Amino acid sequence: MMGRQAIAGVALFLAGTAMPIAAQEAGNPDQRAARTLAQMTPEEKIGLLHGPMPSLLPAAKRLAGVPVGAGVITGVPRLGIPNLTETDASLGVSNLNDLRKGDVATAMPSGMAQAASWNSELLRTGGAMIGSEARAKGFNVMLVGGVNLVRDPRAGRNFEYLGEDPLLAGTLVGAQIAGVQSNGIIGTIKHFAINDLETGRNVHSVVMDEAAMRESDLLAFQIGMEKGRPHSVMCAYNRVNGDFACQNPFLLNDVLRRDWRFPGFVMSDWGAVHSSEAILHGLDQQSGEQIDGKPWFSTLMVKAVEEGRIPQKAVDTAALRILRSMFASGIVDRPVTAGAAIDYDAHGLVAQRAAEEGIVLLRNEAGVLPLAATARRIVVIGGHADIGTLSGGGSSQVRPVGGFALEERQVGAGVASFSKRSYGGTAPLAALKAVRPDAQITFVDGRDPAAAADAARAADMAIVFGEKWSTEAADQKDLSLDGNGNALIAAVAKANPKTIVVLETGNPVAMPWQKDVAAIVAAWFPGQRGGEAIARVLTGAVNPSGRLPVTFPASVDQLPNPVLPGGDAAPADAATRATYGLMASAKPFDVHFPEGSDAGYRWFAKRNASPLYAFGYGLSYTSFRYDGLKVTGGQRPTIRFTVTNTGQRAGADVPQVYLTRPGKAKRLVGWSKPMLQPGETRAVSVTVDPRVIADFDVRQQRWIVPSETVAIEVARSATDPVLKGTARLTRTTLKP
Repeated sequence: MMGRQAIAGVALFLAGTAMPIAAQEAGNPDQRAARTLAQMTPEEKIGLLHGPMPSLLPAAKRLAGVPVGAGVITGVPRLGIPNLTETDASLGVSNLNDLRKGDVATAMPSGMAQAASWNSELLRTGGAMIGSEARAKGFNVMLVGGVNLVRDPRAGRNFEYLGEDPLLAGTLVGAQIAGVQSNGIIGTIKHFAINDLETGRNVHSVVMDEAAMRESDLLAFQIGMEKGRPHSVMCAYNRVNGDFACQNPFLLNDVLRRDWRFPGFVMSDWGAVHSSEAILHGLDQQSGEQIDGKPWFSTLMVKAVEEGRIPQKAVDTAALRILRSMFASGIVDRPVTAGAAIDYDAHGLVAQRAAEEGIVLLRNEAGVLPLAATARRIVVIGGHADIGTLSGGGSSQVRPVGGFALEERQVGAGVASFSKRSYGGTAPLAALKAVRPDAQITFVDGRDPAAAADAARAADMAIVFGEKWSTEAADQKDLSLDGNGNALIAAVAKANPKTIVVLETGNPVAMPWQKDVAAIVAAWFPGQRGGEAIARVLTGAVNPSGRLPVTFPASVDQLPNPVLPGGDAAPADAATRATYGLMASAKPFDVHFPEGSDAGYRWFAKRNASPLYAFGYGLSYTSFRYDGLKVTGGQRPTIRFTVTNTGQRAGADVPQVYLTRPGKAKRLVGWSKPMLQPGETRAVSVTVDPRVIADFDVRQQRWIVPSETVAIEVARSATDPVLKGTARLTRTTLKP
């Protein structure tokens, strides 16, 4: 009987060729990548640099056995290098481009909803869940990790992202990416960088100085990359200071490679490549190449190398980075295979918990919530609450388990394939009936405000669903609710003082009826089990613990840009509106963000403006007390205090710590989310990351924290401090 070594030797002899590097050597991904690259032909190297969007290919031209997702990159089978099979996105396995209509996946709540949880472990768990579904469906690259900051509440993709603060967003996206990649697949972080508006996203140029970028949007990416260690970065559509993000040497070579020492590869967004020379400025891979219009990184790259315009070394470097990520992620050693069983029931509970923790109680006059047992006649109004909950549109949209109950095409919503307003998941009406079988719960569709008011007048309590739909490729014109939403709520509130408003939105909204209703609940786009999550919060089975990750302005007049940038730069003909790159044929225009690094609540603080609801705001069915503030200064100040549940219900709180330097806007420097039983006290400690409070000195290329005395607040929101103290900072200088 031959030993294992002898068997291996016979296998090599019979094969007649060297064993693939993937099977030969374990350990260091850099060494494995270099050894593999040395065995590759020029054609195989180029093959790693580009790939199509499978759904745009005729079925006969698609790679056999490869799932239809966002993209595919051909591997090198003879060397054990698998294909890269890519799927969107941050909210689950998106099947937008999957022609198998019956395929579904667990739909997580929107990014804004997950950010409202302020719970990084929750995002890690959700990331692990959606990553496992991606692997089970045959995908080894997940285009996860959107961390563009909310600079304007009208931006169409805000619902995908994680709020307006770089520390909060960066911490949460890092946890999500780490969860996804725990499945042995590649995750990305996107869209690098300052891709904060959809209007003219393929033509506009964000004009912003380096210090402001470093202290805001880039800091969110930096924190996210440190915590999540993504194997890929996706560059954005827009220009930054004149250069397209996917061929921007400052972003890709100076910041990403030189300063942050990112070892992975940069993939383009779909339709964001403009030249073969982009490879010299930091881009490694052209994704969804048909959308770009030219094969910049395939046949045109071959020609550029032959003509000497692109050195072969640039191609080798890009291929090496891709290989390195493939080895480091584990997709070579643990190849994905489609068909593994998925426990959708268990995964639905993950989505439900995320929705429950992200729901924010904004108003609760006279403790009308949770629903009292005496409320026996309840009317639910509007929002298609009888069939499901609303989801955002675009590449992140997930076809939920059970499919969509309703899809309504929206006129003028940008890209045609992104213009479906979709309802799915579980229905709030059925969930409420299940939780309150003792009550008579009826439904009115809300199309006629007068009829809805009559139904509310005859009920003990009215629950009205207000909506504002969002989608990729189109920004919103204002902050108003969709359709007759405001008129409906006003009519119902006039008929019944015990009116509860449940908001299903991707963004902040205006509330002209705010003071006329008894309670307001921000449920966002709540995902797969949104119906149960809403019902459990309304009835008190869950104590709301969400806090706003974004400021709700009182009106657009309070915004840095009251008029949406580029709103007057519409394309000349309607046909261009249907292109994937929105307004791709429009004349380029500049976008200025007057707030610079002080986005969101920082802008409001500097302007001494009172928002409708502040960043960090949220109510609970119990109460909390903060005590015992102790502050230690130095290079990394530490803030310690205690939190006590002083109410009668168990609940989680989110105490927030803000630091304000002289002459500067306040900045969030930390938070905690303790779950406390009635009467329980918990000690909290927050240590400040100096970069969050530092100035970035462009000339010295250093973070600098001066020696000075600063104000410290332990607060319930950005505008509601409870404990106040001071700290003396020690001058600190850090590399970028």
